Amino acid sequence: MSESDSLASIQPPEDPGRRRLLAWTTGVVGAVGVGAAVWPFVSSLQPSARARIIGAPVEVFIGNLEPGQLVRVQWRGATIGVMRRTQRMLEDLERLGDQLRDPDSGAEQQPEYARNFHRSIRPEILVANIHCTHLGCVPQVLPEVGAQPFDENWRGGFFCPCHRSTFDLAGRVFRGVPAVLNLLVPPYRFIDDDHILIGEDPEEGAV
Repeated sequence: MSESDSLASIQPPEDPGRRRLLAWTTGVVGAVGVGAAVWPFVSSLQPSARARIIGAPVEVFIGNLEPGQLVRVQWRGATIGVMRRTQRMLEDLERLGDQLRDPDSGAEQQPEYARNFHRSIRPEILVANIHCTHLGCVPQVLPEVGAQPFDENWRGGFFCPCHRSTFDLAGRVFRGVPAVLNLLVPPYRFIDDDHILIGEDPEEGAV
């Protein structure tokens, strides 16, 4: 008996059905493997929830914002304060000029439409990036009139306890403190009387 005859005699006859099953199984496993390898790559191309949010305009409801109240929202990783100022607060803003470093907002810290004594579109609604312009801390909001350890004639505003920088209720920096720039005013617009959109100029759209 030849060697080829011996090998043939001990090998079972080929089963066509079994061959088809093995081929199908191999194909499925291969497809799953390729899919598993491709999915992380495809997934990495999809923007994360954070990536979709950062930079997008943020809508803020102000319909229930009480006089003197400030709410905080996040936009582009920064804390934005939105405050409804009282008539007393607005009147005080006009009396503080000689105590401020940049009372007329000469530095480019706000859009042109906020270059006024109240630094806003509507006088009563302040919208400001409330990170101190010295080192970026978020200052305390002290809106009430009254003597403070750092200012016995305090008329309300923002106080950064880290290095004692102070700002009035328009975000204008006082003289003689470490910060030298007013708080930033971000681009924003009014959607209607009760909603503002932070991140869009009134005329130019999203920035």
